[in-house]
Amino acid sequence: MSTSATDKKVIAITGASSGIGEETAKQLVNNGFNVALLARSEDKLRALVEELGNDVAFAVKADVSDFKNVDTAFKKVSKHFGRIDGIFANAGRGAKAAGIEKGDVDDWDGMLGANVNGLLYTAKAGLPYLRDTQGHFIITSSVAGRIALKGSVYGASKWFAYGFGQNLAEEMREWGGRCTTICPGMVNTPFFDEPKEDKLQPADIAKSVLFALNAEESACVREVYVMPAK
Repeated sequence: MSTSATDKKVIAITGASSGIGEETAKQLVNNGFNVALLARSEDKLRALVEELGNDVAFAVKADVSDFKNVDTAFKKVSKHFGRIDGIFANAGRGAKAAGIEKGDVDDWDGMLGANVNGLLYTAKAGLPYLRDTQGHFIITSSVAGRIALKGSVYGASKWFAYGFGQNLAEEMREWGGRCTTICPGMVNTPFFDEPKEDKLQPADIAKSVLFALNAEESACVREVYVMPAK
């Protein structure tokens, strides 16, 4: 085990290089957690580790759409910190064009690789570590996974995330694990080309992650539904 590891709980975050993932990493460190940062952008991860401190943060370049990649990443995290207490499956992306008729098949493949397969692979690779710690799996779904959006393949992928989270919670319950599905409305992140200052901020979602993680051990926050106040 790395000498940087402590008795602090370790939370692994996918899609950690920007937006919700980056802000969640910062808030977790500020609240006494260690974090493992997973994303495809190695430069951004390295910069974030330098900001947070390499005694509390560890980065691994990983593409969640590749199972072997994710599996190897978690092995590295476990070797570094000696444990994984929680996984925030946050990686995902949107579609370039709205609707089915005008959609692009190759674009769908990439999006579903991140939003659907990436979620499955993250859970499959991560659950053995969480079983050891009776840990917590947290999913970024969306309000788009709770409502009907005309022709939205992205929305359908978030319906999958929502349903998957409910089912996974039941599976993890058998051995004392917890699963939370977070369903935000529109969040002002690099996901959008133009800033959305009047919408939710990444910090709002990071606080939702903290709320779920800090629940009493006797309780499982199954779902957090967050919308802009105005």
